Amino acid sequence: MKSEESCYSIDHLAAEKNKTTFWDGIRNYQARNMLRDDIKKGDGVLFYHSNCDPLVIAGTAKVVKEGYADHTAFDPVEKHYDPKSNPDNPTWYMVDIKLVKKFPEPVTRDMLKEDPVTKNMMVLARGSRLSVQPVTEEEWEAVHRLADVKP
Repeated sequence: MKSEESCYSIDHLAAEKNKTTFWDGIRNYQARNMLRDDIKKGDGVLFYHSNCDPLVIAGTAKVVKEGYADHTAFDPVEKHYDPKSNPDNPTWYMVDIKLVKKFPEPVTRDMLKEDPVTKNMMVLARGSRLSVQPVTEEEWEAVHRLADVKP
């Protein structure tokens, strides 16, 4: 899961009550479908800081609540308000995540590019802008190896 560091970083997550938050504001149908249909309670999350220098995977979280209606879509004062979204038939979904670990040293995009296992990760693909992306088990393990932490 990608988030701009200045908007919501792994440190923000670490400061949350119970180190848990909802992952809201996804307004892309492909990412929405993953949140709604594919991501399950207990799934691991790589927390990626985008729009910063350097771009990094800062740590991990886990899904503690499966996809449910993104309530920010229904509230006009919310940044992610969508007047077309209906609580009875929601367009947008979110999940809840909980911090597992902040990496002592983040894994940089350059490190990912140089590693034979992670060099083809979706997050590295040119033009890849999805804020929710799948990661293979091999990529998950390789990121932990690069971070020098146990998965």
